[in-house]
Amino acid sequence: MAETTAQTRPGGRSAKVRAAVHRAVEELVAEGPAEALTIPVVAARAGVHATTVYRRWGSVAQLLNDVATSRFSGDVVVPDTGSLAGDLERWVGDVATDLADPDVLALMRATIGSGPGGGSACTGDRHAQLGAIIEREQARGGEVPSVGTAVDTLLGPLYYRAIFSAEPASGEWARGLVATLLAAIQCRVPPGGPTSR
Repeated sequence: MAETTAQTRPGGRSAKVRAAVHRAVEELVAEGPAEALTIPVVAARAGVHATTVYRRWGSVAQLLNDVATSRFSGDVVVPDTGSLAGDLERWVGDVATDLADPDVLALMRATIGSGPGGGSACTGDRHAQLGAIIEREQARGGEVPSVGTAVDTLLGPLYYRAIFSAEPASGEWARGLVATLLAAIQCRVPPGGPTSR
């Protein structure tokens, strides 16, 4: 008697439903106010039953967090130019370009407005990227800021300008943020005070 084995289908129905729902959310937040986003509306746009969406995500806030986490993961590549300044300048330029996209902004605003976890969904991967840049420079033996300082100096102004200001973040302005961060590193006094030679 032949034995049948269950085969998993990579990218099967579950992945197709997730992709369709994510696409529907991105389209809907780009088209209209986030307040109009409901699970039945998303389900109709995605071509799936609303109970499928409720079962998988539970709420609009959880759905937006999942879409934002997916959207902001791996969208910006961590550069390796050979120097901290070069890596950070290229990285902030890429982040500024990404944040200038109106569809990205609409998704960010909707996600941040959906609940307390929304901000983390939009920035988690960017924190990890900064950490990777700083860790690599540290391995090269270079002087580095803490990840928290880099986040405050680079990401804080980039996100503030994107979300709350009508003024775009130009490449020159973004490079100025890097210059400010690097100048702060140079001015740091070593623990225990300056060393005498």
